[in-house]
Amino acid sequence: MIKIICVGKIKENYLSSAIDEYSKRLSKYTKLEIIEVKDYDLGNKELVLKREADEIIKYLNNKDYIITLDTDGTMIDSKELACKIDDIYNHYSNITFIIGGSYGLDDNIKNKSNYALSFSKLTFPHQLFRVILLEQIYRSFKINNNETYHK
Repeated sequence: MIKIICVGKIKENYLSSAIDEYSKRLSKYTKLEIIEVKDYDLGNKELVLKREADEIIKYLNNKDYIITLDTDGTMIDSKELACKIDDIYNHYSNITFIIGGSYGLDDNIKNKSNYALSFSKLTFPHQLFRVILLEQIYRSFKINNNETYHK
């Protein structure tokens, strides 16, 4: 099972449509759960990170392999991500991806992570990044099943 924990809700219909499409495509390969936690706008970065971390922790399971999305994480290509996902499934039944809010992730969440993954040094809107992550997870399953997928 793939679980994606995201800070904030999707507000744009076109992003919701893309998320729905990739969720449908992924259903052929794995169960998918997307969990949205509340984002906070408190004016204090440390307090926001702490509150968001408290929300995220409610959905973490010690038996899951946790991957945090972090610009300071390791950058890998799509084939390496596919291999990583395949390897994780050999040892864990669930993979949890965590997408932080506008300030990123609290150190408490980063410390629970098994792997910090970076897609780029660029900063993406969190709503758009959810689509990007789903597409790459879908691409990984296509690669791992030796199925063709556009480049």
